[in-house]
Amino acid sequence: MKHNSRSQKFRAGCAAILGAIMLQAAYAEKADFDKPTHVEANHGTYDESKQTNIFTGNVVLTRGTLVMFADRMTVRKDAAGNQFATLYAAPGGVTKFRQKRDGGKDMWIDGSAADRIEYDTKTEIAKLFKNAKIKMTEAGRITDEVEGEFVSYDSRTEFYTVSNSTNGESKPGTGRVKVVIQPRNAEK
Repeated sequence: MKHNSRSQKFRAGCAAILGAIMLQAAYAEKADFDKPTHVEANHGTYDESKQTNIFTGNVVLTRGTLVMFADRMTVRKDAAGNQFATLYAAPGGVTKFRQKRDGGKDMWIDGSAADRIEYDTKTEIAKLFKNAKIKMTEAGRITDEVEGEFVSYDSRTEFYTVSNSTNGESKPGTGRVKVVIQPRNAEK
């Protein structure tokens, strides 16, 4: 029974910690919040004393329209119940997410980073590190793009910060950031 109890605690821990993990980017699909979270990986561990889950090997997190991909994902829960997820890219690869946005039939947000994506459910801020990119699309057409070594996105205020270094501070002579904002023509 002890093994069954550990297995139940692992599943309960995963559900509790991952239940709120999702990127709530630009008008994220509100229906996703009521969907169960599914995680697939080659391996998973749960440390109850540290309130930490670690998933490794082709990690795929799905919750409604949100899909996240990583080589490794760590999820930590603090004493107040806030969750903090870090998704790591494989060497030479990227970690990424995609989620449908509210406001139209075919509106999406995609993000990727060559190092990692950190997400804090308390502040609802996603941070993308190294060759970071976020793009929004409507009906397959890119509406906005943001690129830099570091991108921070606050989904509550829809505020971006983009810099040319991974520490979040732009430094002279180390590259440039790129933002493309497409015109918004009113339908006639």
